[in-house]
Amino acid sequence: MKAIYENKVLGVGPHAEDFRATNMLILFGATAPPELKDYCYLVNVNPIDGQISVGDILRIDDGFYKITCIGAEAPVTLQSLGHCSISFTGVTEPNMAGTLYVEQAEVPVLQVGTTIQIIKYE
Repeated sequence: MKAIYENKVLGVGPHAEDFRATNMLILFGATAPPELKDYCYLVNVNPIDGQISVGDILRIDDGFYKITCIGAEAPVTLQSLGHCSISFTGVTEPNMAGTLYVEQAEVPVLQVGTTIQIIKYE
């Protein structure tokens, strides 16, 4: 196992929880545009050490979620802007380019200090 991406939540926009109803959460770098900042969990812009693949694991604190598919832009915007939507629907064909899809599960509660990792099994 190797963590290819690691981050911590730095801030929580006042409307970030609104997306729970659609089984999603949104990450964005601390420099998120003002019109989006209120809807995001703010993180640092950190590199991805490798390629995110189906079957890798998204870890949020003590929760582990298998990645089911990856929108083409999700790794690009995650690495360059800290921006990525995460869908907990289990979808296996991406329908949004900037979204990382994981197995169907209840959206975890994120707060300042929450650890986020993407783990690759080698």
